[in-house]
Amino acid sequence: MKRSIRPWAWLMALFCLVAGSQAFAAPEDKPFAEKKIVLQISDQDAYKQTLVLNVASNLIKHYGPDKVDVEIVAFGPGLRLLFNDNSNQSRIDRLAEDSGVKFSACMNTMSKMTKVLGHEPKLNRDAKPVPAGVVRIIDLVDQGYILIKP
Repeated sequence: MKRSIRPWAWLMALFCLVAGSQAFAAPEDKPFAEKKIVLQISDQDAYKQTLVLNVASNLIKHYGPDKVDVEIVAFGPGLRLLFNDNSNQSRIDRLAEDSGVKFSACMNTMSKMTKVLGHEPKLNRDAKPVPAGVVRIIDLVDQGYILIKP
C-alpha cells in the first residue's frame, strides 16, 4: 500500500528549501567586499563633512568599489551633509552611483531639525532614512563593520 505525503509536509519541505537558500544568500549589496566600513559624521563643520567624503573616496580608490563596502551615517549637526542644498551634493551622488557608497540619515535628528527650522529639510536623493543614526552604527559594527570617525 502506497502512502501519500500530506499537504502540510509538502509545505514544510518547501519552507525548509526556501529558508535554507536564504541563509546562504549574500546579505549585503557587495558580497565580495573584503572590508566593511561605517563612517560617522556628526559635525556641522563643512571641513569635516568634506573630509568624510574624502575618506570614502580614498577607501574606494585603495580597495576598489567591489572590495569595500562603505556607509556614511549622518546624525546630529552632521545630518546637514545630507541636505539637498549641501554644497557636496554632486559628490554624494557620484559616490552613491559610481561606487555604491550608502548614506544613512538619522530620522531622530531630522525630527528635531524640523521643529527648530519650522519646516522639514529636503534630503539628498541618495540618503536613506534610518530611525536612529547611533543605532544604525551599532548595528553595522555588530555586523562586522569598522567604525571610523574622521
